[in-house]
Amino acid sequence: MRRAITLLAAAIMAIGSTVFIAQPAMAHGYISNPPSRQAMCAQGRVSNCGPIIYEPQSVEGPKGQRSCSGGVGRFGQLDDESRAWPATSVGNNVSLTWKITAQHRTSTWEYFIGGSRIASFNDNGKTAPATFTHNVNLGGRTGRIKLLAVWNVYDTSNAFYACVDLQVGPGGPQPTPEPTPTPTDKPTTPGGTWAAGTNYQPGSTVTYGGSTYRCVQGHTALTGWEPPNAPSLWQQV
Repeated sequence: MRRAITLLAAAIMAIGSTVFIAQPAMAHGYISNPPSRQAMCAQGRVSNCGPIIYEPQSVEGPKGQRSCSGGVGRFGQLDDESRAWPATSVGNNVSLTWKITAQHRTSTWEYFIGGSRIASFNDNGKTAPATFTHNVNLGGRTGRIKLLAVWNVYDTSNAFYACVDLQVGPGGPQPTPEPTPTPTDKPTTPGGTWAAGTNYQPGSTVTYGGSTYRCVQGHTALTGWEPPNAPSLWQQV
């Protein structure tokens, strides 16, 4: 009987130990706004992302990684810079909202651009809330930026990773400016009176000397090219 009790106690301890060890794996989270790359995939805004579309909160890898995938092979699509990752337009200060699907104690939150850490928040072991926001200053950077966010878990050797693509200031294709008319490019008014210096297009109609004429060849009118004197340019109607 004593042996049976001892074995039962050992089994209970083993189960308890297993539950304790498994707890860190329950900690999950990602940046939901502005949408991180895994959020973009989960929302269907980027296609062919692989399994991350089902678990955007699960990019967990060893601490010290500097990749969007956290060094996790099955999430390698997040590191692919050839993909058309949408960039969110922001100013010099950006508010980054985390969504934590399984809360856990936190060591630090870190933010990197191009390998340089630009912000860090130390939670000293506090349990992460379900949602919260960090305000991060981008240090005057402009243009397209990839920001890497890292959630360092307090009591494990792992961290969670999320990359956010940002557009700081103007960017993207610019509209082609409309040509500035020259002083001789006066607007054409169909049915108006012919006037030198006006730009006429085929089909325009004018009146001159009590008669109506239709332009048959585009041109800028000059003195001497009055409709009766320029049959190659005007046709009486």
